[in-house]
Amino acid sequence: MENASVDVNQPHSMGTTIIGVTYKGGVVLAADSRTSTGMYVANRASDKITQLTDNVYVCRSGSAADSQIVSDYVRYFLHQHTIQLGQPATVKVAANLARLLSYNNKDRLQTGLIVGGWDKYEGGKIYGIPLGGAVLEQPFAIGGSGSTYLYGFFDQAWKEGMTQEEAEKLVVTAVSLAIARDGASGGVVRTVTINKDGATRKFYPCDSLQLWHEELEPVNSLLDVVSASSPVPMVS
Repeated sequence: MENASVDVNQPHSMGTTIIGVTYKGGVVLAADSRTSTGMYVANRASDKITQLTDNVYVCRSGSAADSQIVSDYVRYFLHQHTIQLGQPATVKVAANLARLLSYNNKDRLQTGLIVGGWDKYEGGKIYGIPLGGAVLEQPFAIGGSGSTYLYGFFDQAWKEGMTQEEAEKLVVTAVSLAIARDGASGGVVRTVTINKDGATRKFYPCDSLQLWHEELEPVNSLLDVVSASSPVPMVS
């Protein structure tokens, strides 16, 4: 039997789910924790939310190496910026630095970012930076392979002026939905809430996440009827 040849240089599919949501008083960022290389899960508990300053964080998707180096450069430049001005950088400055690096290297990078944070000038802000280096200020942003399952959910569930508790519940529910539907998303859910009081990180293990349709035990379904020893009428 001939050994199947594998092209190690072929592109790998890289999946993730990242979310940024504004609420009344701040922002919440969330991400799953699965780092995949094709069908292989390279890391099941990675941290895709990276701190840029005390008040600004970034969610990373796409190539882990590309997103990490962009985040490192942005963090370095923001540190220099803070020293020169003597005050923390704004969320807009952080987003534009990330946009500049992504755009100037758009032919080399495979990464999409969501920059979120709070500053005293504009409050909580979310900026989406997709492949190619555009920058879009949005009330909420979703990215990664799992985002394809979430657009309709956010159209229905997101609302203006949410409380912090509502925003945190929304992003955790959304990431758990993406994990259930998207094979490239998985693991645990990590969040960071940023407001005038600072940043608070939270961790949600996989056994605490909401279960969805295929993950629930069948109740009053055709599966019950087929597995029963004698036919039993379904009860509505």
